[in-house]
Amino acid sequence: MVESVPMTREGYNKIKAEIHRLEHVEMPLVTEKIAEAREEGDLKENAEYHAQRENQGMLMAKVNELKDKIARASIIDPSKLPKDEVVFGCTVTVEDVAYGDEEEFTLVGAGDEDYDAGKILVTSPFGQGLLGKKKGEFAEIDVPAGKIKFKVLKISFEL
Repeated sequence: MVESVPMTREGYNKIKAEIHRLEHVEMPLVTEKIAEAREEGDLKENAEYHAQRENQGMLMAKVNELKDKIARASIIDPSKLPKDEVVFGCTVTVEDVAYGDEEEFTLVGAGDEDYDAGKILVTSPFGQGLLGKKKGEFAEIDVPAGKIKFKVLKISFEL
């Protein structure tokens, strides 16, 4: 079964722009560097040539990964989702039950994630653990060290 990748229209457009940049800016640069390295002679001992070929392969892998996300994209309109539970696009404030720390997360789709800014993928284990919870409910999320228990304090939506 092929899983869909939830994302906003903005996230979709961001990924499309990144694919375009990689294919039309980065790839020609790498191709040019490969051609320059090839002109230096013996390819068996040409470290620059092999490094650029490896760069080309990694670049193609990144492009293919992004194209796969786009192919499986499911565009979500957050305005049509329930407002009283944790859903795609909401910002949720939770309390770590064990330590009493409050944290705020925004559940986003592919292309919008920014872990430093608290924007986590709705498809991540953490995002999945919070989905469907209402204010005052508890979520237990499996982590490598065991389980973390959170209490949902607040659910809000950016307008």
